[in-house]
Amino acid sequence: MINKNEMTSRSSIIDLPVVSDPRGDLTFIEGARHVPFQIARVYFLYNIPVDSLRGGHAHHELEQVLFALSGSFRLKVDDGTTTTDYWLRNPRQGVHLRNLVWREIDCFSQGAVCMVLASQPYEESDYIRDYDAFLGIVRG
Repeated sequence: MINKNEMTSRSSIIDLPVVSDPRGDLTFIEGARHVPFQIARVYFLYNIPVDSLRGGHAHHELEQVLFALSGSFRLKVDDGTTTTDYWLRNPRQGVHLRNLVWREIDCFSQGAVCMVLASQPYEESDYIRDYDAFLGIVRG
């Protein structure tokens, strides 16, 4: 399910299964089977102006998988050493972000919908919102 050719130490591509027939495609997700954690929260980003920047933070513990359910966007991932750009446009393919990964999302197409699966409920204290503080944590 994880394409080893498309990964850094803290992020990786996840391909989901698809069931196709003449009526269309169906893709499903099972926590701890298709994503490497039990899903504790699901949320969506939509009605996003095309010039918006989302993200701009990291998490101490939380893991996430991001999908473009409709349209496309760029996910910029930084682990403190390596920066990787992922262009998400296939609803069957997501990016797994482990903890301590800085993320920014931009270049939204018109009508883009981003779905996020999270390993934990929302907890403000888990966020790292200052990039320099993030670098201090990951670089020791």
